[in-house]
Amino acid sequence: MIVEGALGDLKCAVERGTLEVQSDQRKRGIGKTVLVVDDHAPIRKMLATAFLSDGFKTCGEAANGAEAIELAQQIKPDLITMDLSMPGVSGLVASSALRKIFPKVPIILFTLYASKIVEVEAAKVGISVVLSKTVSFYVLMDIAHQLMGRLTP
Repeated sequence: MIVEGALGDLKCAVERGTLEVQSDQRKRGIGKTVLVVDDHAPIRKMLATAFLSDGFKTCGEAANGAEAIELAQQIKPDLITMDLSMPGVSGLVASSALRKIFPKVPIILFTLYASKIVEVEAAKVGISVVLSKTVSFYVLMDIAHQLMGRLTP
C-alpha cells in the first residue's frame, strides 16, 4: 500500500506495500525511506506511523524476509528495521541478503528475542544494531538517526 500526503489530504493506492507522505521540513527523517519488516501487522503499522511522524517520506512494509528483499530492491531504503522470527525467510537470512544488496544501509534488528547470542549472530550477517521491542519508539528513532547520520559526509 502507498499512502501519499498532500496538504492534509491522504490518497491511498494499493501498490508495492509502501506508505508515502509529504514531509514536514522540521522533522529529522525528511525525505528518507524506511523499510519495516515484521510478520505482526499491528507492529508494522505502529512502526510505520512512528517513522512517518518523524518526517520519513516513504515507509515500505513487508511481512517476511522474502517480501523484504523484493520490496527493498524497489524502494531502495535508507534504513531497514527487521524482525528476527518470521515465517519463511527469517530476519537473519533476509538481513544477510539485504546487506549484500545494500552494503551501507543501516539494519536494525527489532525483536522480542534480543540477547547477547542474537547480537553475535546479527553482527555476523551485517546487522547494525539489535534492539528489544520493549524500548520506546523515541529510542528506536534516535538510534535510527544516529546510524543514518554515519552515512552522511
